[in-house]
Amino acid sequence: MKVSAIIPDDLVKEAQVLSKAKTITDTLIIALSSYVSLQKLKEMGEEIKRNPLKFEYSAQEIRELNR
Repeated sequence: MKVSAIIPDDLVKEAQVLSKAKTITDTLIIALSSYVSLQKLKEMGEEIKRNPLKFEYSAQEIRELNR
């Protein structure tokens, strides 16, 4: 997708240095991918808070089952 955007030069340059990207396009792809991944992790964390994982067996019970 071709996009025109007004982004501060210093922000783009800093992102490019931190991401070690060679082009501005690569920099934006890395930044947006990282942002999307972070948001998905936050959503997953919230889901786990609302509906925590429940384990059927204790660690000791699993050890005994494995023997």
